[in-house]
Amino acid sequence: MTYDPKKVTYEKLVDAFWRSIDPTTVNEQFGEKGSHYRTVIYYGTPEEQKIAEASKAAIVKTGRFKKPIVTEISPATTFYRAEEEHQDYYKKKPKEFKEYCAKEGRDAYLTTIWGI
Repeated sequence: MTYDPKKVTYEKLVDAFWRSIDPTTVNEQFGEKGSHYRTVIYYGTPEEQKIAEASKAAIVKTGRFKKPIVTEISPATTFYRAEEEHQDYYKKKPKEFKEYCAKEGRDAYLTTIWGI
């Protein structure tokens, strides 16, 4: 994903992030495990930090999640782009991506939590 602040606000980006992850698991997302699957919201400015912290507080306040929210909020540092095979995977291999989302429980989880 490429973030373009001219097209979408940081606030909307963070909201979309919350709605695509399980913020209650440490070092895993659905069927994927390891520290590189931990959930983190990175910020580049003090304003973005405030937005990220407020969004996390709002998510906690909803009571939507039965377990604690463990998603980190951290300053952006050096960024390492994932391997090319992971870039736009859902576009390159839509069938495999759809099967993964169903098999690993991502779709069911997001439907249960967010109704999407």
